[in-house]
Amino acid sequence: MYSAMDTPGLHVAEDKKKAVHYLLLSAPWSVLCYYAEDLSLRLPLQALANQSSNWSARMLRRLGMPNLLAEEVPNLPLDHYTCQFKVNKLQWFLGNKKQDSFFSSTQRHQILREILATTPYGNIEEGQVGVDRLLNEGVFTAAFPLHDGPYKVPPEGLDANTLNQRQILFQYWACWRNWNKYQPLDHIRQYFGEKIAFYFAWLGFYTAWLLPAAVVGTLVFIMGVFMMFGDVPSQEICESEDQFQMCPLCKKCPYWLLSSICSMFMAGRLFDHGGTIFFSIFMTLWAVTFLEYWKRMNATLAHRWDCSDFEDIEERPRPEFVAMAPMTMRNPITGVEEPYFPKRNQIHRILAGSMVIIMMISVVVMFLISIILYRAIVSLLVASSRDFRFVASASRIASLTGSVVNLIFILMLSKIYIALAHFLTKWEMHRTQSKFEDAFTFKVFIFQFVNFYSSPIYIAFFKGRFVGYPGHYGTLFSVRNEECGPGGCLIELAQELLVIMVGKQMINNMQEIVLPKLKGWWQKYNLRSKTTSNEASSAPVPPVPWQSNCELLVPEGLFDEYLEMVLQFGFVTIFVAAFPLAPLFALLNNWAEIRVDAQKFVCEYQRPVAERAQGIGIWFYILEVITNLAVISNAFLIAFTSDFLPRLYYQYTHASNLRGYVNFTLAYAPDTFVSQYNITCRYRAFREVTGQYSLIHWNLLAIRLGFIIVFEHVVFFITRLIELMVPDLPESVEIKVKRERYLAKQALAENQVLLEAKGGLSKARTRAAANKDWEAA
Repeated sequence: MYSAMDTPGLHVAEDKKKAVHYLLLSAPWSVLCYYAEDLSLRLPLQALANQSSNWSARMLRRLGMPNLLAEEVPNLPLDHYTCQFKVNKLQWFLGNKKQDSFFSSTQRHQILREILATTPYGNIEEGQVGVDRLLNEGVFTAAFPLHDGPYKVPPEGLDANTLNQRQILFQYWACWRNWNKYQPLDHIRQYFGEKIAFYFAWLGFYTAWLLPAAVVGTLVFIMGVFMMFGDVPSQEICESEDQFQMCPLCKKCPYWLLSSICSMFMAGRLFDHGGTIFFSIFMTLWAVTFLEYWKRMNATLAHRWDCSDFEDIEERPRPEFVAMAPMTMRNPITGVEEPYFPKRNQIHRILAGSMVIIMMISVVVMFLISIILYRAIVSLLVASSRDFRFVASASRIASLTGSVVNLIFILMLSKIYIALAHFLTKWEMHRTQSKFEDAFTFKVFIFQFVNFYSSPIYIAFFKGRFVGYPGHYGTLFSVRNEECGPGGCLIELAQELLVIMVGKQMINNMQEIVLPKLKGWWQKYNLRSKTTSNEASSAPVPPVPWQSNCELLVPEGLFDEYLEMVLQFGFVTIFVAAFPLAPLFALLNNWAEIRVDAQKFVCEYQRPVAERAQGIGIWFYILEVITNLAVISNAFLIAFTSDFLPRLYYQYTHASNLRGYVNFTLAYAPDTFVSQYNITCRYRAFREVTGQYSLIHWNLLAIRLGFIIVFEHVVFFITRLIELMVPDLPESVEIKVKRERYLAKQALAENQVLLEAKGGLSKARTRAAANKDWEAA
């Protein structure tokens, strides 16, 4: 085991059976300078006052109101104008005389990690390169940089300015008492690096923007509660008694009365009313505006954290790519000779991997079909009972149990697919770590999108569309197709979202809180059962820093954290017309998520190697795709799944008070069916007595299609206006970029003047010596 720190050495902890060797590494000044230039690390030219702020702080300051979210965090990192480090320009960088503090601890960790990741230990052609391969082969147990110290403050307390970085993050960020405070992003970046800091910056920004969405969604839901009790069609159903006798749901099922679904139909009005249209448009515009302002936030942070050009220019090839690439080629941007893997071969591998992904998605579709069949069979079994209470609730019982079974399938398939996607991405030979992570993220998200959203999509857009009519019902594998429940498919979709979204959040939070505690306890128990060689005495000795750090859990990366939040964003936007409380549940979850994740990184994880990043990567483009899908999805939900348009049509063509609407939506069973069973019954559809679609059905279809076209065009037009009105880069950041380029050019120019002066003096001396030689001759 080894770790990156300033004082190297070998330490041993052993008992009678085995010994654990802790190898502590450091790098001399010359090595740090060489790799700092090789890695294109950016170092400060001129210090600035930290100008970090956000829109809420600025707004409260202008209004002269106290900011309850702000908290003064000690040792605030300074902002700097920076440029790429060059050894021959060392004198132009701040602090160049102090070798111990010139490079930050995270930069030292990056340099040591780069050395360890690129050092071969065997046959390079077989990929025997780097410490990660040695970890996989069990040569080393772990490799990590040490934390700055303990995260707990001693009982006697310390002065705030004497706290180490880890204690500052714990006291002012990871504690639950800070749930309503701004995150110290610059401290997070200084300790964990840009990649982790961008995740928490995005999570905090997203959570803050959920607040207005949650408020509006809750108001829309409350409006639905009030409208539910005054809804005329609901009153007609509840007061109908035996007026509407409904057709049986299967051949052996009994007839049932429409009045038996009174409560369920009223519950459907909670989510299906005029406010749904407003909230769908609001959430679409909210999502677009959120992404536009995140672009500005991302650009501001990328410049302040010196990583604006990281992925395009500064990022190096992955060590595994360097080891396995069969040839080299000159980089067209940097002009440096680099390892190269032929594009043609890579495309072939990507296509082969895509076939595997399609097969896995087919498996998901098979599971979806099995869930559909399960729902249909359970619905028929419950409906065939003679208890009218169960007959009316047959669809709801089948839908609820199907949602739980679907969630179990989702969690099982996810574990298998993620391992497969990681193997395929490694095989595809991506040049940089960013491209590798983007490819892996895309594969897993496509699968998870189908996995998590297939069942809600089925309920929203397909369930109840191919039912047929009495005597001519549609079937799937000889099982009658499902039809929407008494309250409509929108209430079933809300129920499905509640089970999958909220259920997944609860399971994830339990896993993130309980599992790390259990794993950490088990790891400490195993390691502390060993005693160091100087612990023969009875007096207990506290564990040394490297031993206590080794007892912590290995960081699992940010992929699962991003995936959880992006899937949540999809539920909040794509199906928001069916579940206006989704933003509220997301907001409550994310408030806890920030502190749970913070505690994991500060208290329970080994310190991860600080990685640089330019933003949140491909996740931003996935969010943009989800936002566009949300416009289309909500348009179809309102047009085809909601009763909004049929009610509006009835109000304009029949009665504005909706009297008689229930009878309007019910068709009579065909004469052949009535003569066969000698009973007249009704069913929900716009059909003639013959079973053919009525003129009302075709009129409604035209209205629905027209509504979709108008809705999409209006919303997309407004979103494009928002994109044009909100610049991607704030004006203040543009000024800073220009100022930084000017200082970098000035440093280069002054250095060039010195070189020319030295060169001119050398030429003068050479000319004088030549003159003396000529005179002597």
